[in-house]
Amino acid sequence: MHTVHAVMAVKQIDRAKSRLGSVLSSSQRAQLVLAMFTDTVVAAMAVPQLVSLTVVTPDPLVAARARELGAHVLDEPPAGHDPLNTALAAGAQNVRDRHGPSRLLALQADLPALRPAELADVLAVAPRGGRCVVIDHTGTGTAALLIHDPAAPLAPRFGADSARAHRESGAVVLEGHWPGLRSDVDTPEDLDTVAALGVGECTTSTLREFGFAAHRSDPVRTVC
Repeated sequence: MHTVHAVMAVKQIDRAKSRLGSVLSSSQRAQLVLAMFTDTVVAAMAVPQLVSLTVVTPDPLVAARARELGAHVLDEPPAGHDPLNTALAAGAQNVRDRHGPSRLLALQADLPALRPAELADVLAVAPRGGRCVVIDHTGTGTAALLIHDPAAPLAPRFGADSARAHRESGAVVLEGHWPGLRSDVDTPEDLDTVAALGVGECTTSTLREFGFAAHRSDPVRTVC
């Protein structure tokens, strides 16, 4: 079984998810971001092949929650014009500084409907060597980037039209039925999508507090 080390980047939660502003207040958005992050981490760390998770963030609440859940935390480095990819690259380098040559997984932090079995399946079907990408539900974004070569750079290209950017960098597109993995949350419509799929315990509780219906048929224990 090939093991992998995961990296996530989370910005200040009080600045996140502005496109949910039509349905949630600033404080509610921050609460939801932390809840979705929690459920994503819990689901990811339930995958046997994933042996560590590094979270790069400037946010003290995210950092505290990540440590509580067993992740390694790295302060966000100076970023310039591209904070997300700079943070992910720094996290990847930190993993290899600590663990040596390692297979890497860059994962979005807002996947509240993620099931561990989905991520385990991705790791099982990904071809050995090179770069692989899981495209999100919009068809233009990236849910996950997997680097199977233990010495190759992560070279993330998250952001606008990242699916195309990752393909052009040589990443192989992975095909599979992984709706929870593909469903990151940026818009009110995305909230409806993940609520219908069923979200983790922390996001379920948070959405119900806000008056959104949510359910999960296979709940994962978590910490809120």
